[in-house]
Amino acid sequence: MYDKKAMVTGITGQDGSHLAELLLSKNYQVHGIIRRSSSFNTGRIEHLYQDPSKEDRQLFLHYGDLSSSSSIASLIQHIQPDEIYNLGAMSHVKVSFEIPEYTTDIGALGPLRILEAIRESKHFCKLYNAASSEIFGNSPPKQNEQSNIAPRSPYGVAKAMAYWNVKNYREGYSLFATNGILFNHEGPRRGETFVTRKITKAIANILSGKQDDLFLGNLDSKRDWGYAPEYCEAMWMIMQHDTPDDFVIATGEMHTIREFVELAFGMVNLDWTKYVKVDERYFRPTEVNELCGDASKAHKVLGWRPTVTFKSLVEIMLRNDLEQANIKY
Repeated sequence: MYDKKAMVTGITGQDGSHLAELLLSKNYQVHGIIRRSSSFNTGRIEHLYQDPSKEDRQLFLHYGDLSSSSSIASLIQHIQPDEIYNLGAMSHVKVSFEIPEYTTDIGALGPLRILEAIRESKHFCKLYNAASSEIFGNSPPKQNEQSNIAPRSPYGVAKAMAYWNVKNYREGYSLFATNGILFNHEGPRRGETFVTRKITKAIANILSGKQDDLFLGNLDSKRDWGYAPEYCEAMWMIMQHDTPDDFVIATGEMHTIREFVELAFGMVNLDWTKYVKVDERYFRPTEVNELCGDASKAHKVLGWRPTVTFKSLVEIMLRNDLEQANIKY
């Protein structure tokens, strides 16, 4: 018998897959929401698959759509979850400039539809909303829960709207609604178009003779990078706190993309300058120069602290891509 029932949007993404593992390990019944697609998009959770004919299975997948109020309301009514983790979004910042309307529909209005569905259902459940460090834009680091919100991308704007709606519904309707303001978090399940995974994947391809050059954008951008599974544990801890609140989750360390490149290439004794090319196509119309989080509130209130270092994170990601390419590390 399960202890709690959770509904997870974005379960097929990096964070969704790690969170599903965590919740299952804590004896949750997990209901993942997936988009209908003509091709399989469940690769990150295939290892969690459970035979639908099993009466005692704890993982269920449902088709749903954050762009549809009726879809969200119907799912909540059917599942009756104790906790909802909203991780679904168009999460690539650079791409958000190319599809701003869709980014806003899913990233801003999607959480609003969930909030409204909870409010109207009268069913008590807790909500975790995945906010983002991108809401801070160029506010000076270190950014914390009191920092100025000044997003610099359609993605950041959408996340900022969702963040404020969560706060307003919490205060206006007494919903247990929380924001996790997560800074960059990575791992082997990161999508290959995101810069960190793009780098480690390219190194494996270069060593395999499949790729000659790696094209990147602004090498001087500074980010606070952590390890995704640890950040998913923070999501769960936020939801177990007695009162709903908002928390910055970060390592407190900032590194440039150039540092990531130098470290990753150096681990396999390659001179990165021979392979990396700067391409202005990967620059954003409005850049965010420095993101570095102050997670002291999460340290004090939740007892959460990151343990995986920047160097270890790079090594974990690189080792994974080298192993997939059958290259000894």
